[in-house]
Amino acid sequence: MPALAHKIGSLLFCPNCGTLLSLPKDGEPMVTCERCNHEEPATSYENIEITTRSHPEAFPSALRQKRKTQTKIHQGKVLPKVSEKCPACGHLEAFYEEKQMRSADEGSTILYTCVSCKHGWRINN
Repeated sequence: MPALAHKIGSLLFCPNCGTLLSLPKDGEPMVTCERCNHEEPATSYENIEITTRSHPEAFPSALRQKRKTQTKIHQGKVLPKVSEKCPACGHLEAFYEEKQMRSADEGSTILYTCVSCKHGWRINN
């Protein structure tokens, strides 16, 4: 009985020379190795389970890039101060930043950070 092809995942390799075997053409009972002419039965390709995996970062999306950009904390950024009472500690001074986080026809969002305790809160305009 001749040796059958070696299976690695969904690929079949010639048992004699190790060459990757081509897929069988419709109706052909045998696949011939291009290098050593070993003949492999086309039935060797039946019932091969193919599993594909990829790393989450392999295909970056625009939405994922946007999310990463928004969650970065930029050190050294100088924010203006405003007289606003902190709901956590009661300090009367906070840094503020205005962002358009909702649709363009709605008001902006004011992000506050307490100068004293660094507590953050927001108010929608």
